[in-house]
Amino acid sequence: MSGHARTPLRFGYGTNGLTDLRLDDALALLADLGYDGVGLTLDHMHLDPLTPDLAARTRKVAHRLDALGLGVTVETGARYVLDPRRKHGPSLLDPDPDDRARRVDLLLRAVRVAADLGAHAVHCFSGIVPDGTDEDTAWKRLAETLAPVLDAAAGAGVPLAVEPEPGHLLATLADFHHLRRTLGDPEPLGLTLDLGHCQCLEPLPPADCVREAAPWLRHVQIEDMRRGVHEHLPFGDGEIDFPPVLEALAATGYQGLTVVELPRHSHAGPHFAARSLPFLRHAAPSVPVPPHGDPSATPEGSRTP
Repeated sequence: MSGHARTPLRFGYGTNGLTDLRLDDALALLADLGYDGVGLTLDHMHLDPLTPDLAARTRKVAHRLDALGLGVTVETGARYVLDPRRKHGPSLLDPDPDDRARRVDLLLRAVRVAADLGAHAVHCFSGIVPDGTDEDTAWKRLAETLAPVLDAAAGAGVPLAVEPEPGHLLATLADFHHLRRTLGDPEPLGLTLDLGHCQCLEPLPPADCVREAAPWLRHVQIEDMRRGVHEHLPFGDGEIDFPPVLEALAATGYQGLTVVELPRHSHAGPHFAARSLPFLRHAAPSVPVPPHGDPSATPEGSRTP
């Protein structure tokens, strides 16, 4: 790729790593630090999706994001937003159809919020397979519960980006492709690629995961991680060699946000937000901007008139 145009990467930071800050303060912090955007997790402390006047509150956040020049993606991984006793419960796989419907309702709300914010994607995940549920049944439930969400996403013009999550039914890139084929490859269905998860459990190195996933990339999360251990780590505390990974990501032409995800470091969120962006900028490939007419501005294999 040397000497050829690449898409500059746009970095964000997840509000699930800034839960001790008011949302307005978190957004101002990220803008001051120089981030391009924010991964906004809908939670009780940050644009609660279940309290009244959601549309009006969303409009205020949209105006604030616009004033600060921040892009946004909407994330739905809040731990206890639906159930104060069950982490990430209920899920799309729960045996109780009413419980599954509550998760679907959250995702439908997230799609509306994302459309009103001008977000580039809505993120979600499958959930773990409940005790007593076989995998075939779980896959059928996942396909059925996602159908109305995909319809809403299509109508809103916002892709639904499903994240492979260690320990969940949909845990790997291979699982994402299984879901995609099961649903008939619907246009609104995309992928959230967590680069730490690639290091944790994918058979391919993270840079190869990026290249393999490129056609379906709609959202990217980033942090450091070690092989076989699902623990989100600050940059430099894990095993990922980031320059080749970010080079591969830039080469795909991905234009969404690459969002730092450090939810267990929220107690020192401003510190890690300040540390993370310089690290990423140093590790990211420089993007050449050739002068007008320079042959390096022409993609390989094409000819100038």
